[in-house]
Amino acid sequence: MIQRTTLDNGIRVLSEKVPGCHSISLGVWVNNGSRHETVELNGISHFVEHMLFKGTARRSAQDIAREVDSVGGLLNGSTSREYSCYFVKILSEKLSMAVDLLGDLICNSKFNLDDIEKERRVILQEIAMIDDSPEESIHDQFTNGFWSGHPLGMPVIGTRSTVGDIDRQQMLDFMSERYVGKNLCVVAAGNLDHEELVTLVKHALGAVPEFGVNHEDVAPTVKRKVEIVHRDLEQTHICLGVAGLPQNHKDRYGTYLLNTILGGNMSSRLFQKVREELGLAYSVYSYHHNHSDSGAFIVYAGTSNESAPLVTQTILGELTRLRQESVSFDELQSAKDYLKGGMLLSMESMDNRMTRLAKNEIFLRNVGISLEESRAMIDAVTVELVQYMAESLFVNETLNLQITGRVSRSDFPDVDMQIL
Repeated sequence: MIQRTTLDNGIRVLSEKVPGCHSISLGVWVNNGSRHETVELNGISHFVEHMLFKGTARRSAQDIAREVDSVGGLLNGSTSREYSCYFVKILSEKLSMAVDLLGDLICNSKFNLDDIEKERRVILQEIAMIDDSPEESIHDQFTNGFWSGHPLGMPVIGTRSTVGDIDRQQMLDFMSERYVGKNLCVVAAGNLDHEELVTLVKHALGAVPEFGVNHEDVAPTVKRKVEIVHRDLEQTHICLGVAGLPQNHKDRYGTYLLNTILGGNMSSRLFQKVREELGLAYSVYSYHHNHSDSGAFIVYAGTSNESAPLVTQTILGELTRLRQESVSFDELQSAKDYLKGGMLLSMESMDNRMTRLAKNEIFLRNVGISLEESRAMIDAVTVELVQYMAESLFVNETLNLQITGRVSRSDFPDVDMQIL
């Protein structure tokens, strides 16, 4: 039920027909994010995303919001380090309106000077909001240190300085360079007809040029780094990570299962040890952040200032244990069941189906990975592969540790900051 068409200007149109549902999730995905920016223009991708909702030659910002609200739909956008997405969820019979709206945003946004200044203030408030949330801001601090000197290390939202300096012409130039056919894919999931979607996209986005300015992505390198930043907070926030795998790595499913076992759910080792057994944290988890050519395996915990050394040592101890001791068959099977169950449940959402289809296209250039194939890849992971992934990834050469709170290095005299 998945179909793919490439238009003459390079735009890829993908759809998954799901009969019987009443909705369609539709997204315009742009191969563009903060890693495609210069240091001086850091945050411009996110700024552009905001501006595309501020009015076009045919619709005011209020018209855009009212048109979707009037039919019970949802409209939003997002920017990451490697892509931007503009998406709408709408009733099936409103597909033509949804495609026309998204096409209008991409092709005809005005970038009015007054709106730019208003939105600049909004984004500066967004930056301040992140700064006021230590659990959120520590991940940006960690990423900046982890990929120091590489565009992946820059914050998606930008900085006060860069956001304050970006002007209208720079946005228009950036759009002309990046929002081109070869970087665009239109993805939809729901009760729709693929050929109708293709016809609508041709009309809405057919004038988009195929090529812009080439951007050669260079894979980052990671070096060991330990940084403890004193900040007057009620909690100490710990972010620890090592180099991970890219999106298309053949062993990625082994890493997904390793993450599930370590800190991916409530039955994981970190949750059970740090929260349930020791009672030292409300929030403790791990995640694997994949990019097209790199990745990061990250653990986070928030704890009291006094307990930070013990929590840090406990996390390092769990990484060491996974390196040195094979997981049991039952523990691996439980992780497999968790991943497969979550994957199947997520497919009840058209948003998730659309996102899965888009990411397969962006990162794997492959729409043919079915749910059954994904489940088979999960089932094929062995205890030995999980052990190998732990031994390969949990190494001191790429260990990065970011700790923020009312602490200093002298508070960690008995913590070796090493994976043994």
